[in-house]
Amino acid sequence: MKGILGKKLGMTQVFTPEGNVIPVTVIEAGPCVVLQKKDVENDGYEAIQVGFADKKEKNANKPETAHAKKANTAPKRYVREIRGVDFAAYEVGQELKADLFAAGEFVDVTGISKGKGFTGTIKRWGQSRGPMTHGSRYHRGPGSMGSIQANRVPKGKHLPGHMGAETVTIQKLEVVRVDTERNVILVKGSIPGAKNSFVKIKSTVKK
Repeated sequence: MKGILGKKLGMTQVFTPEGNVIPVTVIEAGPCVVLQKKDVENDGYEAIQVGFADKKEKNANKPETAHAKKANTAPKRYVREIRGVDFAAYEVGQELKADLFAAGEFVDVTGISKGKGFTGTIKRWGQSRGPMTHGSRYHRGPGSMGSIQANRVPKGKHLPGHMGAETVTIQKLEVVRVDTERNVILVKGSIPGAKNSFVKIKSTVKK
């Protein structure tokens, strides 16, 4: 298992030698810095803590600044843990770049999906609307709430509410190309999040 943090730059397309078009997402992967190694003795599990994108020291609090100085780096805007790695292969302060992955590998990408705000049941759950003519008073309403004797809303009921802005993982995406000079990874297909949002890239758990 290996992983890196990055920033979604947008989507484009590449051509195969046969002339086929492949839609890809461009991810600026690194450089990241290993901020901490968590072991079983102190933390109960093994993982590396990785930081990406420098933050101005005036915008960081004292614990963040002191934590980053242990790795001889600046405070980071995006910090995540990666488990299941070869623990001995990493050291605090080590820099990780896009060449960690190669074309042909498969990865899982985790990001925060686009926020849609407060939406109705038709957009949020894909429900159908009512008739729009002949005096119908039901158009885009949520429909029946069930028995009034229940006196409660059961958990998971499809109702209007906040949509999006959730942590989403897309699994088994193929790495089409790696540009080591620009620290860019091209991943086949789409990934969660808006442009310039942060993502985590890990080796896929699916074989």
